[in-house]
Amino acid sequence: MREDRPSATALRVALRRAAHQILDHPKVFDDPLAVPILGPDAAARVRSSHSKFESPVSGRVRAFMAARSRFAEDELARAVARGASQCVVLGAGLDTFAYRNPYAASGLRVFEVDHPATQAWKRRLLEEAGIPIPASVTYAPVNFESQTLATGLEDAGFDPGKIAFFSWLGVTPYLTREAMTATLGFIAGRPPGSGVVFDFALPRSSLNWTGKIFHDALSARVASAGEPFRLFFDPKALTEELTALGFGGIEDLDSREINARYFSNRTDGLRVAGGLAHLMSAWVEGGGRAAPSP
Repeated sequence: MREDRPSATALRVALRRAAHQILDHPKVFDDPLAVPILGPDAAARVRSSHSKFESPVSGRVRAFMAARSRFAEDELARAVARGASQCVVLGAGLDTFAYRNPYAASGLRVFEVDHPATQAWKRRLLEEAGIPIPASVTYAPVNFESQTLATGLEDAGFDPGKIAFFSWLGVTPYLTREAMTATLGFIAGRPPGSGVVFDFALPRSSLNWTGKIFHDALSARVASAGEPFRLFFDPKALTEELTALGFGGIEDLDSREINARYFSNRTDGLRVAGGLAHLMSAWVEGGGRAAPSP
């Protein structure tokens, strides 16, 4: 992305989160701030563009975005139950968790990590929407390609000795391999019980013909915004890499598993399709699903 402007893809993601609140019933992911953060005319904009949001590609993408947000917050609840006192939202964009944090009273501190231009834009939107910034929120401006996550978080007051949960949605396809590896290595060095949720894209060559159509349409769209896809993973190889870094309790959800968990028994046809991306959670050994609750 350009240094002087916020992420275009962050706005598109936020619009799809808002569309899910307005168009889909029942909601997979309930976010009462998804519409307000986009301004007073956001609902009208979504409804007036109903056909755009209901196109085959848009509907499937919206379903995936709703599912990944739900998955991340479900896993965060597990982390909090196991003693996490810090939540780091990597590439936060217009994510609203920090402003409706149900664990703030019990001490969960949220660090939003993003490009400085995107953070400035977000803070302006929050102010215009009248959404207060809680004392439990800290902004950590970081350009992933030129700064280290460790330095950015340290400057923001992150405690590396405390259990932390990392939510990393909609970011990895845009990174270099080196930035991805460095970030996973940093998370793996956190105390046992720490965890991460992220989504990742599969190589085009591994997709069926339907998946290739979805892939090509999305790739063209993000490339036209100046933020092209760059990084893809084979799920088995990525799991092996995470294991080698010291993660355990790894869960990898493909489209079939996402649909079974979040979209079964619906009558509106909302579902994930195309197999473009997976959701993954991983825990620093000693924590996660295999660990006893404290």
